[in-house]
Formats: sequence, structure tokens, C-alpha cells
Amino acid sequence: MNDHEPTERLRCLVTGATGYIGGRLVPELLTAGHRVRCLARSPGKLRDHPWADEVEIVRGDVTDAGSVAEAMRDVDVAYYLVHALGSGKDFEAADRRAARIFGERARAAGVRRIVYLGGLTPAGVPEEDLSPHLRSRAEVGRVLLASGVPTAVLRAAVVIGSGSASFEMLRHLTERLPVMVTPSWVHTRIQPIAVRDVLRLLAGCARLPGDVNRTFDIGGPEVLTYRDMMLRYARVAGLPPRVILPVPVLTPGLSSLWVGLVTPVPASLARPLTESLRHEVVCHERDITRYVPDPPGHPLGFDEAVRLALRRVREAQVITRWSSAALPGAPSDPLPTDPDWAGGSLYTDHRGAAVDAPVDELWRVIEGVGGENGWYSFPLAWSLRGWLDRLAGGVGLRRGRRDGQRLRVGDSLDFWRVEEIERGRLLRLRAEMRLPGLAWLEMYAEPDGDGCSRYRQRALFHPHGLLGQAYWWGVSPFHAVVFGGMARNIARAAARRTPEGAPAR
Repeated sequence: MNDHEPTERLRCLVTGATGYIGGRLVPELLTAGHRVRCLARSPGKLRDHPWADEVEIVRGDVTDAGSVAEAMRDVDVAYYLVHALGSGKDFEAADRRAARIFGERARAAGVRRIVYLGGLTPAGVPEEDLSPHLRSRAEVGRVLLASGVPTAVLRAAVVIGSGSASFEMLRHLTERLPVMVTPSWVHTRIQPIAVRDVLRLLAGCARLPGDVNRTFDIGGPEVLTYRDMMLRYARVAGLPPRVILPVPVLTPGLSSLWVGLVTPVPASLARPLTESLRHEVVCHERDITRYVPDPPGHPLGFDEAVRLALRRVREAQVITRWSSAALPGAPSDPLPTDPDWAGGSLYTDHRGAAVDAPVDELWRVIEGVGGENGWYSFPLAWSLRGWLDRLAGGVGLRRGRRDGQRLRVGDSLDFWRVEEIERGRLLRLRAEMRLPGLAWLEMYAEPDGDGCSRYRQRALFHPHGLLGQAYWWGVSPFHAVVFGGMARNIARAAARRTPEGAPAR
């Protein structure tokens, strides 16, 4: 029996709400009747979510004890959905410190329960032999279990859902390579789980009995090899059968580079994912069902999980993506808007064009840039810049868009991230490509009388050191072609649109 009546409305704190799982868990908790508070380093990234007006959003960071203590006030259940993902050499220490702060502040605030989503670890494998990513996830779970607050640690392997990093890796490897030379981990046995079941179980843990303080293995109904998953994905997606040739010589490092070149998932994120596939990750118990029973039809099978994810992708209904959270190490400095900014050189490139179309038509084109819609100038140059970024270990140009028509603050957009939107007027993008400095791109739609409008565009670059100065002056000669062409073509595209908003034929 639960300690609380099913009708009790709990206050839930969600960390990681700007990320893939957290952004989907919030509406699940609201639907279940709970009150939700979100802790976010950049609250502005949540403002365009459809549920933003239904939650309380507080600014803070899990490494800052003061902000965590404030966020824990009057909280019943605290969800810990953040991790450093192993991109920096000190990430394990950072994860450990953040988990300790979270557990200590939760206990001091009288929180009834902590819920954490970790990684499924292989049985019988010494912890020192695990990948750094899995080892850190396991340690975070232990820290929270020892916090003195009843904790549920859910351990999942591969999560199948539209926009998840694991699904995007599987999808692009299978779709782009009809014949594959693959690492030996394609024969590793895995128990994948649909993201719908992960969210259902996370939400259900809010009402666990107070004496439950343990880990739970969670997974779907099938145990498959990665090779099985690729072959079955191809069948569900209607692709011809794939030819898979595993070889033993691809190390985790080489595997991550291979994944980074073939898929939108950059090598820095692909490495912890591929390292986690070295060992078998299969559930050894299903005790969670004693507390959160499976409804009819659940847990979803692999084929159904893939079918649902593909439908979301094809209908452009992806709620969150793996890139919803900025990758560690990506620039995050906001645009220096102070006219007397003293941070050093700030180079700008201004472009503009008169548009023979109303401002709302121009805005539709601006908000639709990137992804499959492209950047309206010199596609080869944009593609080359994306490939150079991938080779340098950056995110490249292939992250695409979460939604084909509408953007929100915090969205990734190829190698940019949406920093600001003033709907109908301004789109500001911050560069996340590898650069010797910081860069932004602003696009404005302004009325110009008589049913016409004006497009304004501003590229800004704050160089770091001599290399940054050399970079700006080295690429400046190409701005007329790339940025100038972009301004002209966006204006033309807006003028060609029909009154209904679709491009004229």
C-alpha cells in the first residue's frame, strides 16, 4: 500500500527539464494531477514549452547548494535527471558532488522521495571495468540511496523514442548504411525500453511506499542484440534488409568517430553510448511492477516502440530531442547587448533586403531556416563548414530541427542553438560549432508599409585571442557570398509564398 491516498496532489521538483527525459516527464506529472516545480540554469529555455504556464520555474544549478535548497522548499518528490555525460575529464567528480548536494538538501527540506533515472549495469562485471559513463551513473545512484531520503533508482539500457540519442543513432546507422562494417558490440545483448514506459514508471514512482529505498531494473519485453535491433528497425521502417559485417578492430574511440560521421550524434556523445554497449545490459528483476503495475499493452515491444517513434518523426511531433540540452563544453554566453560592452572586440556583419511580402510571411521563412529547409545560400559552404566542425569534434550541421516549422528558445538548430525569439520579429541563434570565439546570428522581420516588409540580418563574432582575430578576417571575404546571399534569398522566398503560407509553385 502507498503511504498517501491516490488523490493526494504532490509537489514534484524536476531537474533536467530542459533535457530529453525531463521535458517529457513534466507533462506526465501534470496529467497525473501533481504540482510541478522545475529547477533550470536558464529558465528562459522553458518559456516556450506548452506546459510552461502550468509549472513553477526557479533558476538554479544542482552544483549550487543554495539554489537547490531553495528549490526543495515544500517539495514531496524530487526527480534527479541530470548528469555531466562524461565530456570533461572531471565529470565523475562533478556528478558525485552534485548528487551529494541534492541528497543533503532533500533530506534537510524533508523531501519524502527522490527518483533517479540511471543506467542499467551488467551483472558480474567489476565497476572499474565499466565505461566511465556507466560507472558514474551507478555512483550517483549509490550516493542518492545513502542520502537518508527514500530513493528509487530506475536503471534503463537503450531508450527507444523519437528524438532520443539512442534512437537517432540506431535510425541513422540503419537508414544510411545498407551495408555496414560494424564494431563487435553489435552482438551485445540489450533490453531496450520505450520512452513511454520510462515516463510511466518515473511518474508512478512518485507514490511509492515510504520504506522503498532501492534500485529497479526497467526494460521492455524483449532482449535483442544491436544487430537484431538494426534489422528489425529496417523492417518496421520499410527498408530493404541490411547487410551487417562486424569486425573486432573498432575500439570505443574509433566506434564513436564512426557513429559521429554517419549520424547526427556527435562523437563526444556517441562515445559514452557505444562504451555502454560493450557489456550485456539485461534486466535481472522486474520488481517495479509490484508498485507500478503494467497497464494493458505495456511494456511496449521493440517494433511498436520504433513504429511510434517513427510516426512522431514523420509527423514532426517530436516533443524533445537528445540535443534539447546543450552539450557540455558548448558555448553558452549570452549576447553582450550593452552598447558599452567592455569585453573586447565584437565584429559584426550587417545585411538587409526589402521584401515584397507582409511581415508575417517573412517571419515564417525566418522561423523555418535550417534542418531540411537549409540556410538559403551556398549550400556547399554550409555543408563544408558542418563537416569541418564534425572532424574537429563539434556537433556539425546535421542535428537538424526538432520541428519543421516552429522553434522555441533552447532548441538546437543544426550547429546553432536558439537563444532568443520575439515571435514575429526576432530570431537570435548562438553558434555551438567549434570556433576560436563566440558567434551569434540575428534575423529580424520588420514592417515596411503598404503590405511590404524589411529583412535585417546581423552576424556577430567575439574573437578569443589572436587565433580568433585571424579567423574573423580570414572568413570575412566570404561573407558577401554566404551572408549576402542568405539575406537576398530569404527575401525572395518570402515574396514567393502564397497567402496561405506555402511556397508558390
